[in-house]
Amino acid sequence: MTFLSPADAEQLRLAFQRCRDMDGTLNEQLRAYADASRKVFPAYGEAVDRLVARLNGNGGGETAPRPGDPMPPFMLPDEGGRLVSLPSLQARGPVAVMFFRGHWCPYCRLNVRAVVQSVDRIKAMGAQVVAIMPETQEYTGQLKAESGAPFPILTDLDNGYALSLSLAIWLGAEIQQLLSYQDMAKFHGNDGWMLPIPAVFVVGRDGIVKARFVDPDFRKRMEIDDLIEALERASREN
Repeated sequence: MTFLSPADAEQLRLAFQRCRDMDGTLNEQLRAYADASRKVFPAYGEAVDRLVARLNGNGGGETAPRPGDPMPPFMLPDEGGRLVSLPSLQARGPVAVMFFRGHWCPYCRLNVRAVVQSVDRIKAMGAQVVAIMPETQEYTGQLKAESGAPFPILTDLDNGYALSLSLAIWLGAEIQQLLSYQDMAKFHGNDGWMLPIPAVFVVGRDGIVKARFVDPDFRKRMEIDDLIEALERASREN
């Protein structure tokens, strides 16, 4: 089994910074990082390919709520321990409910950063964003501080809410070994090695899903322009 060396970890850190600062869409940045990561740590890229093939073969995320379905409500703690509910958010306008893997995930950090850069446009239409991760508040707080996110980042401990939406997956032994340099048990408060499939649900004031993005390949995310467009449509409907 190939493991990530300190020199390789530094190469990945520098690659992340280059991709973060490049011009281009979110998915162009994500593809650039995926390409750089594959060169530095090819064993992980190949293992992810196999994970994605397994999830696609199992219909990963397919049964999550679709446009026209009601979005199941949640009540989860934010990074400061305050409980945040979906009904309280949607009462104020359309909501983008976004699932992320964790503060340690470079794809999630690029994704959160792109959303943060668009928050003024989102707020101007009366819409909101809420992020959900399976990490304890110590680490949701870290991501919030690092990204400057002005929206709540909620803790879905043990992936309870993600499981109810058929989004939670077990990473498998191969990826668990390759990511053993990450202290997931500490981040999650358990050693289950379960993560959500990254996803976005645009929910209207009526609690109905207006748009969604679910892809078992965590290297692909909903484009920011598509998110803005979906929130604008939801704003007009309400």
